[in-house]
Amino acid sequence: MKFSTFTKAITGGIALSALLTGAALAEPALIYDLGGKFDKSFNEAAYNGAEAWKKQTGGNYQDLELQNDAQREQALRRFASQGANPIVMMSFMWESVLAPLAAEFPDTNFVVIDAVVDAPNVQSIRFDEHTGSFLVGALAAMKSDSGTYGFIGGMDVPLIHRFYCGYAQGVKAVKADAKLIENYTGTTPAAWNDPVTAGELAKAAIDSGAEVIFAAAGGSGLGVLQTMADAGKYSIGVDSNQNYLHPGSVLTSMEKRVDNAVIEAFTNAGDDATFKPGKINLGLQGDFVGYALDEYNKDLLTADMISQVEALKAKILSGEIQVHDYETDSSCPL
Repeated sequence: MKFSTFTKAITGGIALSALLTGAALAEPALIYDLGGKFDKSFNEAAYNGAEAWKKQTGGNYQDLELQNDAQREQALRRFASQGANPIVMMSFMWESVLAPLAAEFPDTNFVVIDAVVDAPNVQSIRFDEHTGSFLVGALAAMKSDSGTYGFIGGMDVPLIHRFYCGYAQGVKAVKADAKLIENYTGTTPAAWNDPVTAGELAKAAIDSGAEVIFAAAGGSGLGVLQTMADAGKYSIGVDSNQNYLHPGSVLTSMEKRVDNAVIEAFTNAGDDATFKPGKINLGLQGDFVGYALDEYNKDLLTADMISQVEALKAKILSGEIQVHDYETDSSCPL
């Protein structure tokens, strides 16, 4: 699937048509997951996509930061009642809330990222996080000879285990005898915004020999990145490109192009003619997941490392390498 580029001229035409017919032009809405709009990770990627759409089209959107899980139904009902269309939601936590409300508001199109809801007015977008995590795991193993590699996830849930298993497989593809240290910041949604605990877990992993740690923990991951920078070691960011946060210490970031998903949703999902309900999977094909390379980490990844990881990527795309998917098989044989 390729996302299209949309211009102000297209949006202007839609607005003009609405004015001529006397119809109200609904604005899209975006509901962030817990952890805050500016978590520099998952939520902020969504915000950046919404802002890019706004700049590209001249349109407006509404957004909301959740403070707790109890607000989900109220927020979704409010936007739907006010005529927002489409409504985009971030996180796997929306499944039980969205299903009944989608039926209650059949004329509203909903887009949920990281969850799957089967309804005729719902588009479910999932990313192949395990394949992108494989690539950054391989880079971690190429960069460090310590033989010990860390992973710190946010909430202890299957989605984040999917990151871990892919990462561990990538590490072991380069160093078969590598040791993996796996930790999570918690078992409740508060785990996404606890950089102190994440930093403490990073210190413990360093004490156990880890030279590189992959943080798949939303806002909590900032504690990992800071701890690794302070210790003169390497971290790996997640979702957004976090290389700029600690240049020279963030080895790379496992990008998950949520921003592009939001742009696509805002552009197409509000119109029944272009809305595509059902499940959409985005992965290495089209670079919707992958590793980040920019001016902040170009001196950390050698030409040989890039050549090797691109070869591994090609093997995944061709099917020669099968990356374990924890969500279809929770054995994680590593």
